[in-house]
Amino acid sequence: MDGLHAGDRVILVHGWPGLASDHDAVRDALQPATVIVPDLRGFGAAFDDDLPLAEATADAHARRLLEALESDGAGGRTVIAGYDIGSRIAQAALRLDPSRFDGAVLTPGYPGIGDRAAAPALASVFWYQHFHREPIAAQLIDGNSDAVARYLDHLWSAWSGPAAPTAHPHREHLIEAYSRPGAFTASIQWYLANRGYAGDPPPIETPTLMLWPTEDPLFPIEWADRLSDHFTDIALRPVDGSGHFVPLEAPSAFVDAIRSLLAR
Repeated sequence: MDGLHAGDRVILVHGWPGLASDHDAVRDALQPATVIVPDLRGFGAAFDDDLPLAEATADAHARRLLEALESDGAGGRTVIAGYDIGSRIAQAALRLDPSRFDGAVLTPGYPGIGDRAAAPALASVFWYQHFHREPIAAQLIDGNSDAVARYLDHLWSAWSGPAAPTAHPHREHLIEAYSRPGAFTASIQWYLANRGYAGDPPPIETPTLMLWPTEDPLFPIEWADRLSDHFTDIALRPVDGSGHFVPLEAPSAFVDAIRSLLAR
């Protein structure tokens, strides 16, 4: 009735700063499908050592995800869903092995944003990406639980929507995971390995729903204007009232999108 069946498989990819628990509310609503929420190497709970730059690219994360899917033996239909960097990793996986997926649920960004995020007028929004590429970021924050807490609290406050909780729902777990020596540094390797949003990769042909939060300060919905250049089967679905952290702020939007894809 709702498009989900036993044997279907849903892969949920978390963002930065985030953990697999970002998707707890989404995962719990997707029964009876098999739901996989990978811990991305080098991020929070999955940090175990220095992360080489070559292992921090979207393609490298996508290859590890695809290798894990090969070994799980599940059948049925497969949908991949991700937000923030998880969306970009999902897009990389969709390009590397499109035959593996029957649908995708994504949030911005995507290559059609181009160089717009680098506009001087947006320096007060995207400053963190430049900060993360300088050694001073790790020197100021890494291994210092107070600094990690203040920084991640600031990002939650700045990027979440007006109706979001005042604190990250998994705040203590998040801070603990990113406060371990080396963990913050490993996580921001992403920003050295994946610069900007511009690019002209081949379009994604997998049926895709793009969830665009209307209150996300990073990505105005006007930037959805080039979706059809990068996806051949794309539908735009605004998420009213949500800020950047869609699976935490509006998990039902992810659930509804996944169910509607599998019901096609």
